[in-house]
Amino acid sequence: MTKRTWDLVLLGGASGVGKSVAAARLAAGTGAFVVEFDDVVSAVQEITTAAQHPGLHHFDGVADPDGLPPEHVLELQIATAEALAPALLGVVRNRLTVPVPAVVEGDYLTPAAAARAVEEGRAAGRSVLAVFLHEADADRIAANYAAREPGGGVQARRAEVSARYSRWLGSQARLHALPVVDCRPWSTLADRLDRALAPAQTSV
Repeated sequence: MTKRTWDLVLLGGASGVGKSVAAARLAAGTGAFVVEFDDVVSAVQEITTAAQHPGLHHFDGVADPDGLPPEHVLELQIATAEALAPALLGVVRNRLTVPVPAVVEGDYLTPAAAARAVEEGRAAGRSVLAVFLHEADADRIAANYAAREPGGGVQARRAEVSARYSRWLGSQARLHALPVVDCRPWSTLADRLDRALAPAQTSV
């Protein structure tokens, strides 16, 4: 069991790297609960249009994103993530009004927005931490997709985009002095996440 001294953890990373499982384990071990930012993304996309907020609708009308060049899909994904920064900060600001700890996880957490959230938490006298999971091996991500979505077939192009996005997130996180944790070996990930969050929490 881990003694928690933080109020909010932002856990970012590309699709298919294991964020959801890692967030659930972190929350279960600290008495926090999980906020899936993808739910927020779906909500804001549902109540906006491309005309109202084009930054949230880069993939509208794209029947098969996997058919686009990976570098183009990556550009659209980054642009979407950057457009969602105000939504992430809104979630953080709301969480800081209550005393219940939480882990916010999702693909669209950018290091720039996470770093700003950390600063806002500090200004409010609350502990907001951010950490990014990293997996650069597209084959490993494809294997994760196959295990998670057995009916989806081989998703090599999607995995390639995810690996490229993971490298971008890692480089941006380091620019903002945020910790980056390799997903593998999976058996030690929980311990390495604990160390990345230290000294905000200590084992008991």
